[in-house]
Amino acid sequence: MGVAGRLVKDKGHPLLFEAFSKLVSRHPNVYLVVAGSGPWAQRYADLGANVLALGPVPPSKLNGFYNSLDVFLNPTLRPQGLDLTLMEAMQCGKPVVGTRFPSIKGTIVVEEEFGYTFSPNVEALLEVLEKVVGEGKARLAQRGRACKEYAKSMFTASKMASAYERLFLCIKNETYCRYPLAFD
Repeated sequence: MGVAGRLVKDKGHPLLFEAFSKLVSRHPNVYLVVAGSGPWAQRYADLGANVLALGPVPPSKLNGFYNSLDVFLNPTLRPQGLDLTLMEAMQCGKPVVGTRFPSIKGTIVVEEEFGYTFSPNVEALLEVLEKVVGEGKARLAQRGRACKEYAKSMFTASKMASAYERLFLCIKNETYCRYPLAFD
């Protein structure tokens, strides 16, 4: 399992820390790879041998980070726009675990096959992490393939640029909102 980004409270690290510490006591062969910097970096390191705190990972090395995982976690505690880390993980063929906010459920984890969502509390996250462990590597890889196909169709630069263009045109003139896009 892995998580990346700013290691601060509002990104959900208190939830992940507590849920993972409970999970690893039940499943000692589960590991968490943490990429990023912030106040939670040392706390994760304190969990022992089941956690590898990498520190900041340069953008040129993120592909390797994502590809080293079976599943990517994003336990954010606040709604946000499109989450880049979730999209990057899916582009690398990794299923994702994200908080059940409309900004995640409605735009990225739009099908159950792509991963798991949870309410922002320790119990719900732990329940999802137990499901992840229970499904195993083969099932996670299958989910990852579905993520990669979806990401290739939705998160390309040209597809996203066209969607933003349409959004701005719709804001300016409602007429543009009534017609399907050429790539729909």
